[in-house]
Amino acid sequence: MSAMFRSLAIRNYRIWFGGALISNIGAWMQATAQNWVVLTELSDNDAIAVGITMALQFGPQLVLVPFSGTVADRFDRRRVLMVTQSLLMLLAIGLGLLLVLGHAQLWHLYGFALALGVVNAFDTPARQAFVSDLVGTEHLSNAVGLNSASFNSARLIGPAFAGVLIALVGSGWVFLINGVSFLAMLGALLAIRIPRRAGAEPSGRESQAGQLVAGFRYVLRRHDLGVIFVIVFLIGAFGMNFPVFSSTMAVEFGRGAGEYGLLSSVLAVGSLTGALLVARRPAARLRAVILAAGGFGLAALICALMPSFWSFAAALVLLGYTTSTLLSTANAFVQTTTDPAVRGRVLSLYFAILMGSTLIGAPLVGAAADAF
Repeated sequence: MSAMFRSLAIRNYRIWFGGALISNIGAWMQATAQNWVVLTELSDNDAIAVGITMALQFGPQLVLVPFSGTVADRFDRRRVLMVTQSLLMLLAIGLGLLLVLGHAQLWHLYGFALALGVVNAFDTPARQAFVSDLVGTEHLSNAVGLNSASFNSARLIGPAFAGVLIALVGSGWVFLINGVSFLAMLGALLAIRIPRRAGAEPSGRESQAGQLVAGFRYVLRRHDLGVIFVIVFLIGAFGMNFPVFSSTMAVEFGRGAGEYGLLSSVLAVGSLTGALLVARRPAARLRAVILAAGGFGLAALICALMPSFWSFAAALVLLGYTTSTLLSTANAFVQTTTDPAVRGRVLSLYFAILMGSTLIGAPLVGAAADAF
């Protein structure tokens, strides 16, 4: 098997990858339908309602950092994922039934987004750290790259499927189909055979606050992780606001919703390419993250200077490539260089910074787009 796909030689990871790909497609379908429902079905094209939904969905990642990373370190990650994936499935089915039966209201979507955010706050660090349990440190960088490739492949397929299904049968069925897609992930978790982790759990005598402080102290001692976190925060806050950029540029060029959707797919092509190339590298390096950050800035400048819709779309491939290279390499570096005993807490902090930066930056970038 080629170096790019070497983690797939491991049985447990093959099972995980297949389940995750199906679940990712469902997740992208649901995300597309959720924004559409809030904007066009439950409000009168109210962009503020979409913003509130996003804030409710990503806010818990920040608030629950003291708990979510500790859960990923202290408890059996497979059991944690069985619980979180089951809850995500029930949420999708519940909201889907409300929509199909015609009972859904805007406050239902707000509650759904908040519940989704709370569950994902615990699911994300456990899911990311679980990959190391499947492949070990030797193949971890490759596995993280392939996970990113799976995510971006689903990003190419999911929104397109969602658009067709919304037009044919209605948005509620998209949520129901996503609910069913979780069976693939739950089946994969049951099929994986993995020995119990030894020596990774914090001591039961250590308090919740003590475990959290230990995670922060570890990050503060690691200046290289500090550099990664600062880069991810700055680019996450002020660079990775693609819905704002793409929708604004589509309007600038006099295009409609179809062309706006096309821009998302083009961006995903670049992201998938970047993820696969990261998977091919033997190890994640800090230097690669810094170079990718510089490349991102250059790609964003090129996009800004493009004179036509199609030249802008072509430039987005480069922006997607640099973004995926940056995030996949940063994620792999954090995982492969972090002590397994605090990996869940460090990953929880990493994703809180990444998600939280969007909450801070998106309104500022949107205001700048309106002003200029």
